[in-house]
Amino acid sequence: MIVDLSQYTKEFQYNLKLASPVIVGLLGHTFVQLVDNIMVGQLGTAELAAVSLGNSFFFVAMSLGIGFSTAITPLVAETDGAKDIAAGRNVFIHGLLLCTFIGFFLSLAVLVSKPLLYQMGQPEEVVVIAFPYLKWVAISLIPLISFQGFKQFSEGLSHTRPAMYATLLGNVINVVLNYFLIFGFWIFPKMGVEGAAIGTLVSRCSMLVFMAFYVRFNKHFIAFAQGIVWKKSDWNLFKKIIRLGFPSALQMFFEVVFFTAAIWLSGFLGKNPQAANQIALNLSSMTFMFAMGLGVTAMIRVGNQKGKGDFITLKRVAYSIFLLIFLFDILFCIFFLIMNSYLPWIYLDGSNPLQITDVRAVVQMASTLLIVSAFFQISDGLQAVVLGALRGLQDVNIPALITFFSYGIFGFPISYYLGLHTSMGATGIWIGLLSGLTASAILLYIRFNYMTKKLIEN
Repeated sequence: MIVDLSQYTKEFQYNLKLASPVIVGLLGHTFVQLVDNIMVGQLGTAELAAVSLGNSFFFVAMSLGIGFSTAITPLVAETDGAKDIAAGRNVFIHGLLLCTFIGFFLSLAVLVSKPLLYQMGQPEEVVVIAFPYLKWVAISLIPLISFQGFKQFSEGLSHTRPAMYATLLGNVINVVLNYFLIFGFWIFPKMGVEGAAIGTLVSRCSMLVFMAFYVRFNKHFIAFAQGIVWKKSDWNLFKKIIRLGFPSALQMFFEVVFFTAAIWLSGFLGKNPQAANQIALNLSSMTFMFAMGLGVTAMIRVGNQKGKGDFITLKRVAYSIFLLIFLFDILFCIFFLIMNSYLPWIYLDGSNPLQITDVRAVVQMASTLLIVSAFFQISDGLQAVVLGALRGLQDVNIPALITFFSYGIFGFPISYYLGLHTSMGATGIWIGLLSGLTASAILLYIRFNYMTKKLIEN
C-alpha cells in the first residue's frame, strides 16, 4: 500500500509548484470580493446583502466568460506537449479575440438585465443599493474576460506565475481604492457600495494591462507573442475553441447558477439570511480556490500527457492531484468546524448599537451555514479537480450534462424545498448545495475512470 501511494505522492511537489501560483492568483480574485464584503459590511447588513445580490448577476455572466476561456488552456497544453509553437500561437490569438468579444457581450447583457433586480422579490432596500453597484461590476467583465485569455494561454504553457503577479497588483489597487471610495478619504467622495464597484473595475483593468505587457515582452513568450502577422481568421479554430469552451462554460454556469440560486432563495427569507449566506459563500470561495488551482494543474498536466499520448502516466498524474485536494479539503473541513462561530465576525461591526440585533442574527445563521460548508469542502474540491482533468482530456459534453443533473435536477429542488418550505431556512438551502456537489463529484469521478480506461485499452 505504501508503494502504491508513493507513485502518487511523488507527484505532489510538481503539482504544488504548478498549482501554487494559480491558487494565489485565484485567491486574489476572491480577496477582491472579501475586501469588498468586509469594508461594505461595516456600513450595515443591507449593504452587505446588496453586494451579494449584485454579484449574483455578475457571477452568472462571469462563469460563462471564464468557462469559454478555459478551452484555451488544454489546447495550448496539447500543442506544448507536441512542441508545436505555430499551433500554440494560433490558439492564443484566436482565443484572445474570442475572450474580448465575449467580455463585451456579457457586459452588455448584464447592463440590460439590471431592471430585473426589481422583479425578483428581493428586499427593496437591498435592491436600491445593488443597482448602481451592478453597473460598474458589469463593465469590469470586459477587462476581466480579456485578462482570462492571457491567463489561460500562459497556464497552458505551464507558466502559472504571471497571472498571480497581475492579481496581486490588482488587489493592492482594489484595497486602496476601496478605502478611499467607500468611506471617502482625502479628495475622494464617500460613495459607499458604488465606490467598491469602481475600485474593482480599476483593479481589473490594471490586471489586464499588466498581463498584456508581460506576455508581450517576457522571454518565455517571445516565440508566441512577437512577430505576429494577422492574415485571416481560422474559423475552424474558432469553432474548435467554441466547441470545447461552450460546454465548459455551461459547466461553470450550472454551478454558479446553483450557488446564485442560494443567494436568491435566501433573499426571499430576508436581508439577514441573505447577508449570512454571503458570508458563508465568501469564506467557502476562499478555500475553493485551492481546488480551482489544482483543477487548472490537472487540466495542464493531463493536456500535456494527452499531447504525448501517454495515457497510463496521465491517469497516475490525475490521481495524484485527486489525492492532494482530498487532503487539503480534510484540513479545511476541520478548520471550518472549529472556527465557525468566530469567522463571521470578520465581516460585521458589532459595536454599533443600532444594528446589534441584526448583526447577531446574521452571525448565528452564518455560523450554522459554515458547519454545512465544512462537510461539502470535500465534495466541492473533488468535483472541481476531476472536472479539470476531464477538460484536459477535452471531454466536456458529458460532464456538462452531469453538472446540469447534479445541480439543476438533484441539488436545487432540495435547496428550494428545505429552504422555503421547512423551518430549516438558509441551512436547508445549504444542505441542497451539499447534495448537489456530492452527486457531481461521484458522477464526474466515474466518468473520468471510464474515459481513461477506454484510452488505455485503445
